Amino acid sequence: MEAPKPPSPTSSDVYAYLLQTSLKSKDPFAGKLIHARIIKAGLHLGVFLMNNLMTFYAKSGFVSDAHRVFDEMNVRTIFSWNTILSAYAKQGRFDKAHRVFEEIPDRDSVSWTTMIVGYNQMGRFENAIQMFLEMVGSRVALTQYTITNVLASCAAVEALDIGREVHSFVVKLGLSSCIPVVNSLLNMYVKCGDPVTAKVVFDMMRLKNTSSWNVMISLHMKSGRVDLALAQFEQMEVRDIVSWNSMIAGCNQHGFDLEALEIFSNLLKNSSLRPDKFTLASALSACANLENLDPGKQIHGYIIRTEFGTSGAVGNALISMYAKSGGVEIARKIVEQSGSSNLDIIAFTSLLDGYVKLGNMNPARKIFDSLRDRDVVAWTAMIVGYVQNGLNNDALKLFRSMITEGPKPNSHTLAAMLSVSSSLASLYHGKQIHASSIRTWEVLSVSVSNALITMYAKSGSLNNAKQVFNLVRQNRDTVSWTSMIIALAQHGHGEEAIELFEQMLAYGMKPDHITYVGVLSACTHVGLVEQGRRYYNLMQDVHKIEPTLSHYACMIDLFGRAGLLQEAHDFIRSMPIEPDVISWGSLLSSCKVHKNVELAKIAAERLLLIEPDNSGAYSALANLYSACRRWEDAAKIRKSMKDRGVKKDQGFSWLQIQNKVHVFGVEDGLHPQKDAIYGMMEKIWKEIKKMGFIPDTESVLHDLEPEVKEQILRHHSEKLAIAFGLISTPEKTTLRIMKNLRVCNDCHSAIKFISKLVGREIIVRDSTRFHHFKDGSCSCQDYW
Repeated sequence: MEAPKPPSPTSSDVYAYLLQTSLKSKDPFAGKLIHARIIKAGLHLGVFLMNNLMTFYAKSGFVSDAHRVFDEMNVRTIFSWNTILSAYAKQGRFDKAHRVFEEIPDRDSVSWTTMIVGYNQMGRFENAIQMFLEMVGSRVALTQYTITNVLASCAAVEALDIGREVHSFVVKLGLSSCIPVVNSLLNMYVKCGDPVTAKVVFDMMRLKNTSSWNVMISLHMKSGRVDLALAQFEQMEVRDIVSWNSMIAGCNQHGFDLEALEIFSNLLKNSSLRPDKFTLASALSACANLENLDPGKQIHGYIIRTEFGTSGAVGNALISMYAKSGGVEIARKIVEQSGSSNLDIIAFTSLLDGYVKLGNMNPARKIFDSLRDRDVVAWTAMIVGYVQNGLNNDALKLFRSMITEGPKPNSHTLAAMLSVSSSLASLYHGKQIHASSIRTWEVLSVSVSNALITMYAKSGSLNNAKQVFNLVRQNRDTVSWTSMIIALAQHGHGEEAIELFEQMLAYGMKPDHITYVGVLSACTHVGLVEQGRRYYNLMQDVHKIEPTLSHYACMIDLFGRAGLLQEAHDFIRSMPIEPDVISWGSLLSSCKVHKNVELAKIAAERLLLIEPDNSGAYSALANLYSACRRWEDAAKIRKSMKDRGVKKDQGFSWLQIQNKVHVFGVEDGLHPQKDAIYGMMEKIWKEIKKMGFIPDTESVLHDLEPEVKEQILRHHSEKLAIAFGLISTPEKTTLRIMKNLRVCNDCHSAIKFISKLVGREIIVRDSTRFHHFKDGSCSCQDYW
C-alpha cells in the first residue's frame, strides 16, 4: 500500500499540513515562516487555515501570537474560541482564560470542560467543582472527560456529596460501563472515605481493568485490611507495577514487613516487570523496620547490578536501611558518595539514630550542619540525639540556635528540651520553655504537658506540676496520670499518689508497667506495706502486667524500709529472674538503716558478684560496721576497697542562682564566697543548737573525736549550699538544693531546724526522693 500523498499545493490545505508537520518536529520558526507565506498568498482570511495557525501557536507555547491571530480573525468559530481558551487554561492563566470564557457567544461542552480540566490540573479543585455545577445549571451536555475530571476534583477535596451527584449523572448518561469513568468513581469513593459504596461500584463493574483492581487494593490498604488487599491482588490476571507497589508499600506501612519482602521477591522471580524507585524504596523500608541487613544488602546488590542508581528516594531508603540495621558506616559512605544535600529528613534521622546508638554524635552534627534545608524535624532530631546521649549542654546550645536562626520549635522539640531541664533540675530553663510553649500554643500538646509535669516535679515545684496536670484534664493519657503519680510519690505525698491512681482506674484509664512502678514507689515512701502488696497482686491478676526488675526492686524496698528484712530477702530468693544490682542494693540499704549486719553481708556479697567495682556496696557495708562500732571490720572493708582500686562516690550538692549553677562538696573551700558561706553556717549552727538541735555524730562513720565529727557534719555539701542560698537570695525565697547521694540523718535533722529558723521552705532532692522542709518538719514525715 502506497503512503498518502500530501495535499495539492493549490489548496490552503497544504499550509495546514505544513503547520502540522512543523508542530510535530517542534520547529516554531518554520511555523512562523509558513505564517508569512500564508499572508503573502492572501489566505489569512480563511477560518480553517487561521484555526490551524492558532492551534500551532498555542501548542508551541506562543499564546500571545495565538491571541494575535485570534484578534485578527474576521470570522470565529467555537473551535477558535476554545483553542485560545485552552491555551490560557493549560498555562494556568485563569484570569485571561476566564475573560475569554465569559466572551464566548455560544459555549459548548468543550468550553466548559476546558475550564474544569484546567482548574483540576492546576490544583484549584473547588473552582473546578463550582464550574461543573454552573455547567449543569446551564444544561450543557456532559462528556466523559468532564465527568472524570470533576470526580478527580471531588476526590482531592473529599467532596463526597457532590461526588454522589456526579455518580447520578454517570447513571443517567449511560456511562456505567465506561471503565475510565467508573475507575474515577471508585477513586472518588475511596478517597472520600466511603469504602462500602466503592465496593458496590466495583462489584457491579462488568469490565474491570488493572486500574480498577489497583483502586480496590489501595482502598483495603488504606483501611489496614492487608488480607483483603492480598485477596484482590491474587485475583488479578494482569498486574502493572502500580499493583505490585501498592502491595509492597501497604504491607510495609502496616507492619507486615516480611510479607512486603516476600511480594518483592515474587515480583523479581515471577514478573517481567522491573521494580521502579517506589518498589525499591518500600522494600528497603521493610528491611529497615526489620533491622535486617542481609535482605537489604541483596537489594543493594540488585540496584548496583541493574545500574538503577541511588539518587533520590532509593538512596535515602538505602541510607535508612543501613543506619537502622547496624551498618551506619556503610550509610555514611553512601552519603559521601551521593552528597548530603540530597539527604531527606527520614534518612537523616535514621543516620542520626544510628550514630546515637553508637554514642558518636560528631558525624551526625557534621551531616546536620551540611543540610541545606533544615526543617523543624531535622533540628528536633539533632536535639533529641544530644538528649538521648546525655549531652544536655549541647542540646541547650542547639536549641538556642534554633530559636534565633531556625524554624519554630514543635511539640517534640519542646518535650525534648523539657527533658533536659528535668535532668538538670533547672526550673529557670523549664519555665522559659513553658512560656515558649504557651506563645506557640504547643502547651496544648499532650507530650509537652506530660514533659512539663515531669520537669516541674523534678525541679521541686510540685504545685506547678499539679497546675499543668489540672489544665490538661480533657487530654490526659496514661503518661499524664503516671507522671503525676510518680511526682507525688517522689515528693512524699504517697497517700495522694494512691488516691490519684484510684481516680485513674475509676476514669477507665489503663495503667501500664511504669504506672505501677509509681504506685509501688508511693507505698514505699510512706510505709504502706499492705497496700503495696495489694497493688502488686492487682498489677498481675487484673491488668495482666508481668513484674519487671523495677517492680521487684520497689517491693524489696517496701519491705526493707518497713524493717521486714527477712521478708525482703525471701522475696528476692523467690524472684523468677536473677536479681540485679538495684534489688540487692535496696536490701543492703535497708540493712544499713536497721543495722542488720549478717544480712547486709549477704546482700553486699551478691551485689559485688554482679558488679565487682560497685563503690556503694563497699561504702554501705563499711558504714554499717562503723555504725555498729565494729571499727576493725570497717577498716578491712575500706582496705579491700583501696586494694581493688574502687573509688567511693563523692557527695556533692548544687543549686541554681540567677541562671548559674553553684556546686559544693564536703568541706568545700573552692567557692569565691567561701568565707561568707562558712560564716553563715557557723551562725546557723549556733542558733539551731540553741533551738534544741543535737548533732548526730554517729552519721560520721569514722573513729574520731566528737568535736572533729561535729565540724565535718557542719560542712556537709547540702548545708554549705543552703548557707550560700541564704546569703544570695531575698528573704522568704524557696531554696532548691540537689544532691547526688542520699541525705544523711544529721543533715535531715539540721535542715528541719534551719527551715524554722529562717522562715523559708527548703526543698532538697536527693538520689531517691524530694524532701520539702518547712516550719521545722519534712514532707517525708521522717520515713525515708
